[in-house]
Amino acid sequence: MITVRNISRMEEIGRIIIDQVLDEDLGRYRSNSLYKGLSNEKWTLSTSLYRNCRYKKKELEPTILRSFTKYASFEDSQLMHSVWRQLIIGQHHGLPTRMLDWTYSPLIGLHFATSSEPEKLGTRRVLLWKIDIDEINSKLPEAYRRVLEEEKAYLFTLEMLQKCTGSLKKYDQDMKDQAMVLLEPPSIDERIVNQYANFSIVPEGIEPSDGSYSIEQWLDEHTEKTVKYVIERELVWRIRDMLDQMNINERTSYPGLDGLSQWLRRHYYVV
Repeated sequence: MITVRNISRMEEIGRIIIDQVLDEDLGRYRSNSLYKGLSNEKWTLSTSLYRNCRYKKKELEPTILRSFTKYASFEDSQLMHSVWRQLIIGQHHGLPTRMLDWTYSPLIGLHFATSSEPEKLGTRRVLLWKIDIDEINSKLPEAYRRVLEEEKAYLFTLEMLQKCTGSLKKYDQDMKDQAMVLLEPPSIDERIVNQYANFSIVPEGIEPSDGSYSIEQWLDEHTEKTVKYVIERELVWRIRDMLDQMNINERTSYPGLDGLSQWLRRHYYVV
């Protein structure tokens, strides 16, 4: 079941940020959560592949990945050997894929919830989603859970996932509508590092081409710890200014002149 929490005070934002539990084995405080911010409360959790290709998603996905690999191999020769690398690199550069972006940092999640066009900030409520890593992993087939246990890991790497399967068809067969893998990408550039980025690889059974089921439905039916924070519009600019003071902005999330320009445009926007 998805828990919906309406956030109307800054004190509640503070509690989200410090949401950690004591790991008694380590004697340290850790979080088991991943976050995703959406800058419009009407937006749903859906992959870019589904939004772009709709009912032809399953049919077009192999063609999209094949074409991407064919034309991008001179940039990264390893693309030829791993469909998982194709998905990660493609997603990173805006290719429609079955992957959903998450971050380990609630602050980065809040950044993306409050980083739309400045003239739209504060005009609507925004969302921050939270999922529990352990809970999602508990749904995985035994062979996948065994790999995590052997590696003493919470999130899959490319190499770990390759041990389970190198095929999207087999992945869909393994996951059905029961599970999905959480993947930590390699640090291919500063953007992935600064965004503390992670991905969920959404199988066909959880987001079918005919639209008969959705990621949100799956989370509602298969999880107990998923939280959907609905942040009131009156807080959006306050959160945005707080994040800027913490140096969490477009300049640091998207290193380069594009990110710098986006940050300056918003930072000096007159409400």
